[in-house]
Amino acid sequence: MTESDFPLAAAWSGLSGGAVLEAAGMLSLFVGLLFLGSMYLPGPRASGPGLEGESRSYKLNGLASFLIAMTAAGLAQVFGWFSLSVLHTHFVALFLMANGFAFAMSGWLYARRARTPDAPEGFWRQFFFGAELDPALLGVDLKFFSYRPSLIGLALFNASFAVVQYETYGRLSLAMVLYQIFTFVYVLNYFQFEYGMTHTWDLVSERFGWMLIWGDYVLVPFFYCLPGWWLVHASEPLHPTWAAAIVLLFGFGFWLFRGANEQKHRFKRNPEAPIWGKPARSLDGRLLISGFWGIGRHLNYTGEICIYLAFTLTTGFTSWVPYLLPAWLAGLLGHRSRRDERRCRAKYGELWGRYTRRVRFAMLPFIY
Repeated sequence: MTESDFPLAAAWSGLSGGAVLEAAGMLSLFVGLLFLGSMYLPGPRASGPGLEGESRSYKLNGLASFLIAMTAAGLAQVFGWFSLSVLHTHFVALFLMANGFAFAMSGWLYARRARTPDAPEGFWRQFFFGAELDPALLGVDLKFFSYRPSLIGLALFNASFAVVQYETYGRLSLAMVLYQIFTFVYVLNYFQFEYGMTHTWDLVSERFGWMLIWGDYVLVPFFYCLPGWWLVHASEPLHPTWAAAIVLLFGFGFWLFRGANEQKHRFKRNPEAPIWGKPARSLDGRLLISGFWGIGRHLNYTGEICIYLAFTLTTGFTSWVPYLLPAWLAGLLGHRSRRDERRCRAKYGELWGRYTRRVRFAMLPFIY
């Protein structure tokens, strides 16, 4: 595989001791400022399901953190105080430092395991899966907080690709413009819907160990931006007809992903809330069978895969490498849907059997 086939390989050539030190400072400043923002920026509070017998309350100021970070980066770029292209040139160094941070944080949480008498047995399970369900530092829930550097970091990396393309060629391609719009809307909407995260499986039931930490600080920001690398120097223009088709795919996926999640959250808050203009229907008041949830059991996952496929289709078909992202996500969410099925069957028993007979398909109506 040549460098042109895999543009990330070029980033390794710029790796040096100085770049690693600079990356360490950048990462520390970035995470530190977001942590302070989580502590002090205003925002409403939302209650989540009880964890380990205790009610949890979360401050929803992630949207403010995201908008401040992106505005500050944009102003710094416009006025020449700082160029986001440094994220592109320091990508590998930042990747190495993020890995170090993830292992250090996991080790620190493992060292706190003595405070958690019901932690799973064994070093591997405690380090990898986590000893604590809901660790906090200075009043900040670390699991809830870690979505912020994860997704804001992803948004900044994506923006850096546009900056590099413009600084190199003096323009932005249609594919890059669409990619920037799609990814910005996706991250912005996450923080608009931050209240919905208080009921997710990861937040409610997963312990916070290396698996989630590495996913937040390394996998999402450094792997989920993969299509952006190909767009920086992409030479083939995106045909307007193909661009329109990609926009439709993104719109459909976004409607499916966000619509399904919003319906579920609305039902949990009010079982009689209207869905698609009619009162919600359910089985025994527990399992929603209206809207998207009367068509498929995990259509929110299907919508998210469509969103990431739209991201990737902006790169065209000159390389298979960007398609690792939607392929990975399809495997991840397909596995998660099966894990959800097992958990729901254990939780609801016979009621879940009635639900699966009523809603026959999981992620693809009439297929799967």
